[in-house]
Amino acid sequence: MRDPYEVLGVDRSASEKDIKSAFRKMAKKFHPDQNPNNPKAKERFAEANSAYEIIGDKKKRGQFDRGEIDNEGKEKFAGFSAQPGQGNPFAGMHRQQQGGSPFGGNMGGAEDILKEMFGSAFGGAQQSAGFGGTQQSRQAPRAADISLKAVARVEDLARGKIQIMFPDGRKVSVTIPPEAKDGQVIRLKGEGNKQPGAHPGDALITLVVKQGGKFEIRGTDLRIDTKLPLKTAVNGGKIAVETLDGKISLGVPPWTNSGKVFRLKGKGLPTKDKGMGDLLVRVMISLPEQVDEDLKAFFSTHQ
Repeated sequence: MRDPYEVLGVDRSASEKDIKSAFRKMAKKFHPDQNPNNPKAKERFAEANSAYEIIGDKKKRGQFDRGEIDNEGKEKFAGFSAQPGQGNPFAGMHRQQQGGSPFGGNMGGAEDILKEMFGSAFGGAQQSAGFGGTQQSRQAPRAADISLKAVARVEDLARGKIQIMFPDGRKVSVTIPPEAKDGQVIRLKGEGNKQPGAHPGDALITLVVKQGGKFEIRGTDLRIDTKLPLKTAVNGGKIAVETLDGKISLGVPPWTNSGKVFRLKGKGLPTKDKGMGDLLVRVMISLPEQVDEDLKAFFSTHQ
């Protein structure tokens, strides 16, 4: 293998954070699941793992920098590298006693990073890239994920729940996180495709937030327009306002202009801090449905 620093594209003075970041970028780029028909990617993926196994480990990195181990992590003796059939005959046994494979299958920190990045799918990628794995990951691959869309109304966002119909006829209640946005993807573990001898895939639910209707969504706030009778606008009074919890009475002061906005605290959508947004009520002055002759006469004489 090439020099591990060269493989990951970092300087010998690179920090542990920089080395880890470089490995994550390469693992993401050359992951076998992302490049199923590219054998070169598989090789680069394996090479990156081998490099990180050395310089991603503080102890091994020190040994490598001091010239105690070679590019493949094999010990050097009396000025030469251990080759097959040479060197320390107990090196493989020592690795096995430390919990790894006598053939170098223990990936250490690299495995943790890959599991963090790719989850349960890493087992299959690990095997396809030529690495050892647990018996469970070798025997039980992961079935494919499924992707669905879910139209979420204002009421669904407020309730934090929506029911999804799956292609196989199942109805599943999905929790909508607070402050969910249009296009946000919700992952349901184990609700994807299922096949014998494999771990079930996941269901990826893309939210389609439905605008329109009575309420306009503005982040965690809602806005609604409501009619304000001319008499109430002039003299003040009470008007009924729609909220997600039903109608409430809103007090309007005298001489209120059309377009004025009233803020009703806590009548909006759930927030991440377990609070609630507000409801913004914009009042729009409306004339009586039937012609009021006295009103017409009043304005005719007061122009």
